Amino acid sequence: MQRTTSLVFLVNFLIIFTSVVNQSRAATCVKTEGPCENCDQKCLAKFGPSVNTQCGNSQCLCIYECPPSPPKVCNGGAGLCSQNCPEKCCDTNCATKFNGGHGSCATLGNINLCQCEYPC
Repeated sequence: MQRTTSLVFLVNFLIIFTSVVNQSRAATCVKTEGPCENCDQKCLAKFGPSVNTQCGNSQCLCIYECPPSPPKVCNGGAGLCSQNCPEKCCDTNCATKFNGGHGSCATLGNINLCQCEYPC
């Protein structure tokens, strides 16, 4: 009985350690997919052919490359929109002011603002 308890503790420790190590690497994710039965098939169906599988403590673990996080989008302003500076001018001003920026005119009350979105 003592040996079984020690073995269960060791397996749990290894699973936790593997999960922590894998999560500390930005490109690797670990997901539990229930019981070990058909573990390979479950992981392949959900995460594709590059997935690695482990079965520990009766739980199926899928180890896969994390999807890239979406780029953060920031907002800024580039002055006013007018007859002299319509939508296309606003877009050009945003591209000049913010690297990769795009702009559009938005009316706020009686004011027509040039609003920019850009990756940050």
